[in-house]
Amino acid sequence: MTDVEFSRPHRLDQIGAGESDVRITADEDERAALSTRFGLKAIEKLEAVYHLRRDAQGVVARGHLSARLTQACVVTGDPLPAKIEQDFAIRFVPEPTTTGEDEVELTEDECDTVFYAGGTIDLGEAAAETMALELDPYPRSPRAAEVLREAGVKSEEEAGPTKALAGLKDLLAKK
Repeated sequence: MTDVEFSRPHRLDQIGAGESDVRITADEDERAALSTRFGLKAIEKLEAVYHLRRDAQGVVARGHLSARLTQACVVTGDPLPAKIEQDFAIRFVPEPTTTGEDEVELTEDECDTVFYAGGTIDLGEAAAETMALELDPYPRSPRAAEVLREAGVKSEEEAGPTKALAGLKDLLAKK
């Protein structure tokens, strides 16, 4: 396994013929390390419930992720509390063993695909990545618009494409 902040290796031989349930929770140190990795002010809670089952391609994990965290406003740096409640579906498939010729055919079901090597899958890293995908990439505090305006930055309405390209119609008409 790789050295990740929130690792919860789950052995494949522990997944029987039916479905098995696994609950994972990040501790304080793991949450602090993930906060640093993802550029967050804090992660107060991160847990996931997995329902695991084998299929022909690998392991299908369906479940639910819960997180409470604090992001920083991209304009002001103000703390912005956020809550994530996300259902997910992940298919763990073996990493291809050869380079080049053999291709792994992935089905078009509604699963994200994660490759694994060896006899374990990492449920913690999968939860961390699922959380990261749900983060607002540009969180803005209520003060953001005011701060931008004071700094001379135009709003989208003020600098919209109709004003920015207003002369384009005339230029095209001349040709």
